[in-house]
Amino acid sequence: MAEETQTAEAGQEGEKPDFDLLPAERAAVILLLLGEEQAAEIISYMSPREVQALGAHMVSVADLSQEAVNIVLDDFVATIKQQTNIGLGTKDYVTNVFTKALGDDKAASVLARIMPTSSSKGLDVLQWMDARSIGEMVENEHPQIIAIILSVLEYDIAADVLNFIPESVRPEVVQRVAALETVHPSAMEKLEAVMQEQFSSSSSAKASSFGGIRTAAKIMNFTKTDMEGEILGGIREKDEELSNKIQDNMFTFENFDGLDNRSVQTLMRSIDNDLLMTAVKGATEPVKEKFLTNMSTRARLMFLDDMEDKGPIRITDVEEAQKDILRIARRLSDAGDIVLAGRGDDFV
Repeated sequence: MAEETQTAEAGQEGEKPDFDLLPAERAAVILLLLGEEQAAEIISYMSPREVQALGAHMVSVADLSQEAVNIVLDDFVATIKQQTNIGLGTKDYVTNVFTKALGDDKAASVLARIMPTSSSKGLDVLQWMDARSIGEMVENEHPQIIAIILSVLEYDIAADVLNFIPESVRPEVVQRVAALETVHPSAMEKLEAVMQEQFSSSSSAKASSFGGIRTAAKIMNFTKTDMEGEILGGIREKDEELSNKIQDNMFTFENFDGLDNRSVQTLMRSIDNDLLMTAVKGATEPVKEKFLTNMSTRARLMFLDDMEDKGPIRITDVEEAQKDILRIARRLSDAGDIVLAGRGDDFV
């Protein structure tokens, strides 16, 4: 199927597969052409997920033809020529202007929303920890502390952390994630005390922007189906409106009918045929058609025959298969390989 979808994609776009590189693959080529010190310095500014994705692509593009490398370099140089130096020092400039105009407190509130990373550097270490370690470290903490921590994690990692905290507090934690907007300095001080030496010793005096309904929804995208129902049910008992808002912002399997064909083909190359058959078995017609139209004629006929041969499939198996594909899609999106466009997501 991978070969068929690649053939379909190449046929649609009329390009040689070698030159049809994803943005992350082009970045990998550029890093491979740099010296070790320069490449290492660039990687030091990346998140753990970006490092992992880029590292994998650096291995995968190692055998590219010289012609393909030249095309990547030409595109890179052309892009650089179109840039200006207006962005240099912008962050400090904006901070100074806002502080002079609004004063420390008001400026801090605004900057926390438009530049959230400026006041959360102490939390960066969390991105390099595994879910079990984080869960064991905070399992006995107040739900508000756990909510803040989940809000700064990658969404799938945050979902995994939920597995390692008491079942009884999960709904309250996700509810607090959805309610978060800013974090008071005293809460940040408490958080730093919890994390001890893993965090910066000097706490920020400014409010920090975390969480919100979209963060809660994205975390829920990565939870297991049974846990998803349990948590949303627990929230619904306390706040039905909030539960509905979280669900409205979750990226569901039905949202795949809005993906562009290139993203669908990239996704299909990353999932197993049996998994896709199970997931599509219970999908809406637009979603099913979206996947089928991105297969070659022969692959589509084989896929439909094999899906029919599978016979009836339990709804729980369909839901889990759809969740697995959603997780794969989110990882591909985070790596820059596909573009997700659905409810509550920040894509254009």
